[in-house]
This record gives sequence, C-alpha cells and structure tokens, in this order.
Amino acid sequence: MDAMDDWKLQPAQDLGLPPGERARSLRRESGLVETCTHLLWRRLVYTYLRVYHRLRVEHPERLPAEPPFVLVANHTSHLDALVLAAPLSRRLADRVFPIAAGDVFFETTPMAIFAASMINALPMWRKSCGPHALKQLRERLVGEPCGYILFPEGGRSRDGQIKTFKAGLGMIVAGTSVPVVPCYLEGCLAALHPESMWPRLGTRITLRIGQPMTFADQPDDREGWQEVTRRLQAAVTGLGRGGEGS
Repeated sequence: MDAMDDWKLQPAQDLGLPPGERARSLRRESGLVETCTHLLWRRLVYTYLRVYHRLRVEHPERLPAEPPFVLVANHTSHLDALVLAAPLSRRLADRVFPIAAGDVFFETTPMAIFAASMINALPMWRKSCGPHALKQLRERLVGEPCGYILFPEGGRSRDGQIKTFKAGLGMIVAGTSVPVVPCYLEGCLAALHPESMWPRLGTRITLRIGQPMTFADQPDDREGWQEVTRRLQAAVTGLGRGGEGS
C-alpha cells in the first residue's frame, strides 16, 4: 500500500493550453498522436539522409543511451538538428528536444505546431531569452529527465566558421552531472546553405561525435558558464579538425 500511496496521477503540465500556446510551451508534453508523428517523421528523415546525403556517423557508441544529456554542434544549416537526431534511439523520440529559434520556427501558429508535432522542438527566443527560460530548460533537463539538441552559436554560420559560443549553454549545464556530447557536422552547409530554399541532393553529410563531457566541477555562475562554453567550443572545433574533441 505504501508504494501505491506514493504513486499519484499527475495531469500534463500543458493541459488546457490553446494549440499555438501549447506548441510554444517549454513544458510541452507529447500525447499519442505526437508520439506517432515524431516516430514517422524521424523514420522519413533518416531514410532521406541515408539515401540522398549518404549520412555517415562516426563513433555513434559515444551517444548516451538514456537522458539526461545535451548534444551540441556547429550550426550552418536547417538540416543540422535533423542530422543530430538521426542516430538516436527511437525510444527517445519524445524525450529529446531540439532547441530551435523561436523567431524562425515558432513565429506563426501553423509553423509552431509543425515544429512541435514533427520535430519535437522547443523555442528559444533569441532577442528576449532571459534567465527564467534557461532556468526552466535546466530544471526540465535534470528533473524529467530529457535530452536537448542545442547550437551554442545562437545562429547559423554563413561561411562555415564556428562563431563564439554563447554562455546560455553554461547556464543550463554548469554544476550538474549531465553529460554534454560535442559533435561536428560536415557537409550540411553545402547540402542546404542558409540562402537556399531547397537542399542539394547527393551532397555527403558526416556527423562526428566526440567524448561526452560533464561540468559538475564548474560553479553555476558567470565564470563557470564561460568555462563550460570555452571547453565545449574547443571540443567542437577539435572535431572539425579531425581530432577527438576532448
């Protein structure tokens, strides 16, 4: 009886929200329909990447089997999040959230619903992203737990050069034992340039996965956030040069 007493049915945190508001909520939860669409979308994307871009994944064994975790990578294309999600287990379809630009993917209600129901993305509003939103992401990452796909540059590079990582990444993981996996994406810029509407079929894409890193030793303050981003940027850059990224 004690075990039964401890178990309580909790309503979904997004229960009762209008569709557009629910799609934009950082506390959004998946129902049966969303789970089915996530699985179908991932299968279609994976097939597309393998057939039309000959996707190659180096060191997939370095990916954590269960949340919490964060995948970070360089960012040059709208294909990036799709490529990072491709090698993840189907069991994680509802538990891994790409963090997407709110002003691009969540500006209109139809686009927000598509980003939520297909990609399972959560919004990050680049012009008004404050500590409260980052705190919510941190709490969900550790407490649920879940996984994030995150691009610390804050926007796509137009020339392939890695831009300076922003400290928001450190605010999410500093002082926690959550593994952060540095990755490097090669070929996404050529496959779908930021100035292009349609991908170039036949362009090969490679995903290099580095050794997971943890930052429990870093204080949850400005100095700790900056050290987290510095170390992760060095790891991603190292993978881009053909190194191990750690």
